[in-house]
Amino acid sequence: MTCRQLGGACDQEFHANTFEEMAELSKKHGMEMFQKSDEKHLKAMSDTQALMKSPDAMKEWFESKRKAFAALPDK
Repeated sequence: MTCRQLGGACDQEFHANTFEEMAELSKKHGMEMFQKSDEKHLKAMSDTQALMKSPDAMKEWFESKRKAFAALPDK
């Protein structure tokens, strides 16, 4: 999956065997972009933080990403 597919701002690709591993790679990338003060990523993070204000919305968002990961072909 890409950063963008996971709610981010770029086409950086992440490869993992589980969704949890994928989420961890995305989180690490997000922290790197935060440290670089990348404006597009900071905007994406702000949008995600807004979702976190509603537990139901965040759960729904997270499940949609999990389903997208599950639908990917195995490589």
